[in-house]
Formats: sequence, structure tokens, C-alpha cells
Amino acid sequence: MLEGKSILITGGTGSFGNAFVRTVLQRYPNIHRLVVYSRDELKQFEMSLVFGTDRYKGLRYFIGDVRDQHRLNRAMEGIDVVVHAAALKQVPVAEYNPFEAVKTNVLGAQNVIDCALDQGVKHVVALSTDKAAAPINLYGATKLCSDKLFTAANNIRGQRDIRFSVVRYGNVMGSRGSVIPFFLQKRKTGVLPITDTSMTRFNITLQEGVDMVLWALGNSLGGEIFVPKIPSYRILDVAQAIGPECETPVIGIRPGEKIHEEMITTSDSYNTVDLGPYYAILPMAGDYTRRSYIEQNGCHAVEPGFAYNSGSNETFLGIERLRELIREHVDSEFAV
Repeated sequence: MLEGKSILITGGTGSFGNAFVRTVLQRYPNIHRLVVYSRDELKQFEMSLVFGTDRYKGLRYFIGDVRDQHRLNRAMEGIDVVVHAAALKQVPVAEYNPFEAVKTNVLGAQNVIDCALDQGVKHVVALSTDKAAAPINLYGATKLCSDKLFTAANNIRGQRDIRFSVVRYGNVMGSRGSVIPFFLQKRKTGVLPITDTSMTRFNITLQEGVDMVLWALGNSLGGEIFVPKIPSYRILDVAQAIGPECETPVIGIRPGEKIHEEMITTSDSYNTVDLGPYYAILPMAGDYTRRSYIEQNGCHAVEPGFAYNSGSNETFLGIERLRELIREHVDSEFAV
């Protein structure tokens, strides 16, 4: 699928970017070029110590910001595939610095779209978040706007051979700033602060996220928002898995935080299909209808009023399973 292709990943030095680069280099050794595009020179240097250009001849590191359309346009020259992972994603930071989040998450998204159209890119997959469904915080609102920009970009491609699609998933286990690394650090103090005892979250591993993006690159028609079927966890179970001896004071939810996350709302259900391992929210207007999409993919429509919520999810991770996943994906030396 990617053999001989040139790929660019924005936000390429983040947790997802590192996992994506590792996977692509392992599975597609004959790629033509893989461009890591990000604004942090130190992270690029650290990443290059692991993935050096002397060993991986097609690997390139470009300093740049998605806010800078001119630099992004230059970086996309000769690129076939773009994975857009750059974002300002910390909820409290976005609440305090709202327009900075808009400039990166919304204006940056449009820059990616415009440059991809101008440079003859063939396929763009953008990363989204569960917080984009029925958003109550600015981060979620900017990502919902970004999702709409990418799905609607298929309407302005004209005669260009390009597809835009989105993958939307939940909290990535072990990603920077997420609750599990935070709890692992706080365990040494004997106190794990709980925002709300009822809180739940979706959970996906980094590798599952990477595999989903690669699946979308091979299977999307353009305009879909793909949603994985993944388990949830209860915040109290995470605390019990990491620090059963720790105190768990309730400190209240942070600004813009939900008790449960949602990836498909009841309003989305009328445009949603079940693909087996994934759901797809289809565009309201485009080159195909839900009926034709179902016929082409052999899938089926979800029930009207269906919603996909971390609190009412059918599958939850138990305490022991959480411990296993933490050892496997976050901290191999983790022990209780």
C-alpha cells in the first residue's frame, strides 16, 4: 500500500508520530520518502537518534508549523500521503489560550487541506478525538471544526485524484499528558487525585491507533469519520490498578471535562454504518449515499438513535487487564 510512496506526517515527533514512523519503516521498507514535520527541534534530534537518516535513507526531518502555510507547502512537494497528527490537545491549555488552539487545530487544518490540493497529494488522513463529538470544551470544538473541514474538502477537490478522511478515537494509553503516566508518577506520593468517581474513558493503544490510520489509508472512499470499537475503563479502576494502596481524594472535574466521552452521537446515527471492527460516520453530502456505501462495502447501517459512549460501552477493561496493558504499552517495569 505504501511501497514506493512518499509520506508526510504532521506532528511527527509526538507519541503517535513515533509509533507511526516505527511501524511504517518496519512494514514498508521500500517507501520512497517519509517526512517528519514538526516544530520542535529537540524532539526531532531525539527522534533521529532512534530513527537515523543514515540507516533509513528515505527518512527526512522538516522543522515547521502547520500554521505556516508556505513552509507546509514546501514540505509537501512530491508527497503522496499525508497523515495529519499535529494539534494542541491539552484541554485546560486550550481553555486558557483559546485562539492559539484555533490557529493550530482549525487554521492549521485548512492549511494542510490547501497544501495537499495544491501539491497533488493522493490521500490525507486526519487524526481526531472523542472530544470532538458533542464538544463541551474548546479543544473538542476545534477538532470538530477540523473534522468538518477535512470531510468537506472532498467537495472541492475537482478533478484531482485525492481523498480526505478522518479517524476519531479515544484516549491513547500512555500518551504524553494522559492519566496513566500521570498516575504512575503520582503513585510515589501515595495520592492519586480523582476528578470524579463516575468518570469513564475510551482506551486505545498507540499501535491500534497506527493500525487504524493505515487501515483508513487502504479502505476509505473519502469523507468518512472512522471510529474504532474499543473498550472503556473506569477512572477508579485505573487508580486501583496503579496504586491500590494510594489515597484517592476527589478533586472535581477540570474545566471543559466530561464525565463520559462520546464518539458517535444519536444525531450521527443516521449517517453511520457498522464496518465490523470500525464504525464510519459518512458525510451528509458527497459522491455517495449511505445506501451505495453499504452496497459497496458490505456493511450495515446502525440503528436510528444509536450512540457510542464510554459510560454505556459494552466492553470495559478490568483492573488486572489494565495492569497487563500498562506493563505492555506504558511501563514494562510497572509492578504492584
